[in-house]
Amino acid sequence: MLKEERQHVILNEVALHNKVLLTDIAEMLDVSIDTIRRDVKELDNENKLRKVHGGAVSLGFTNATVRNTNIYALEEKKKIAEKAVMMLKEGGVVFIDGGTTCLELTRQIPENIKLTCFTMSLPVAMELLAKPNVKVIFIGGEISPDSQISIGPSTIRQLSEIRVDYSFIGTGYVDSLFGLTEFDWDIVQVKKAVIKASKKTVLLSISEKLNSQHRYKTCDINAINTMITELDPNNNLLNLFRNQEIHLL
Repeated sequence: MLKEERQHVILNEVALHNKVLLTDIAEMLDVSIDTIRRDVKELDNENKLRKVHGGAVSLGFTNATVRNTNIYALEEKKKIAEKAVMMLKEGGVVFIDGGTTCLELTRQIPENIKLTCFTMSLPVAMELLAKPNVKVIFIGGEISPDSQISIGPSTIRQLSEIRVDYSFIGTGYVDSLFGLTEFDWDIVQVKKAVIKASKKTVLLSISEKLNSQHRYKTCDINAINTMITELDPNNNLLNLFRNQEIHLL
């Protein structure tokens, strides 16, 4: 495979999942980790992604100031956000996760709706502060430099002390049989705590992530009450999820 082809695959995987591991890409392309490391370093120098220890992160995932550039599938994420906003109720208490789709939801919250929003995402918190009728409560802890969200025991303890009406979460990977998965163990532990802290959990996911899985399991698919994609709920791509105890929007 040519270098240009490898780098195209790397950029696509990073854009889709926000972060990738060098080992996963090397295995996918059947090349050495050193080869992928060189590719990632070159892409980082070209400002197409950000190289991190053992992997790479999309620029749109790490840079809160990026709006219309470097955001993968932005139009699809806007459609998802439009659907999610319809679930918000006056006076509601909600949790909003990190990631580009949840950030788009935050941006689309109407200025006149009164809400209490918990979040552990720095970019989401900063966006929420621009909403005059939203009370913002940041759940602190160790800040992940890659995802800019709080992780660790302190974050999990604080989540155990709240109960929100809805949590709006993202995921790296989702499958009708294996549920929600990630490759980051710390992120999985925090998301488990978010689900426990929620009366109902809403998954926001572009359809490209459907039928994918990784190492660490966040939850079974039926732990999610509602899944929102950019697709029409009757789309055939959602058939495998329709057999589960989950509402599709």
